[in-house]
Amino acid sequence: MTPSHAKTWSQRGRTPVVRVRGRSRRRISIAALTCYRPGHRSRLIYRPRRDDGRRDGRKSFSWRDYRDLLIAAHQQLGGPIVLIWDNLNVHKAAGLRDFAARDWLTILYLPAYAPDLNPVEGIWSLLRRGWLSNVAFSTPEHLIRTLRSGLRHIQYRSNLIDGCLTETGLTIRSA
Repeated sequence: MTPSHAKTWSQRGRTPVVRVRGRSRRRISIAALTCYRPGHRSRLIYRPRRDDGRRDGRKSFSWRDYRDLLIAAHQQLGGPIVLIWDNLNVHKAAGLRDFAARDWLTILYLPAYAPDLNPVEGIWSLLRRGWLSNVAFSTPEHLIRTLRSGLRHIQYRSNLIDGCLTETGLTIRSA
């Protein structure tokens, strides 16, 4: 997982300048799950969330948003889920802990400060180095369209998702 680094071009002797407009308070968050099952195609399930711009509104995912993502994943996958999460504070929220008492859901946590063990970090790396590099987004909708396009490309190529797991050094075994 290399850092995001992109090249650009310009006329010799002229520094490229990208003019932007708009407010910097806008935010787009994405939650994603990489799904692995021995003998089956790897899957990527994701949900983008756009900040509505209100000062009293939440800018990032709440525990309810993660709960809804897990319910959708359970319906799509049609089986029990063993979820391995990082230590984001929302992942440990009381409401989500109460929700985790489902018989189809088991939650385990990665060690603290271990992004190299999280396959989803590889997905973000692929996006940053590919679809999001060298683009000046004109509107939040332009960014969302590009994100969805990149994530859809990754979704349909299970070898990319498998590569993100391989990069962590972890393996999946049947119980």
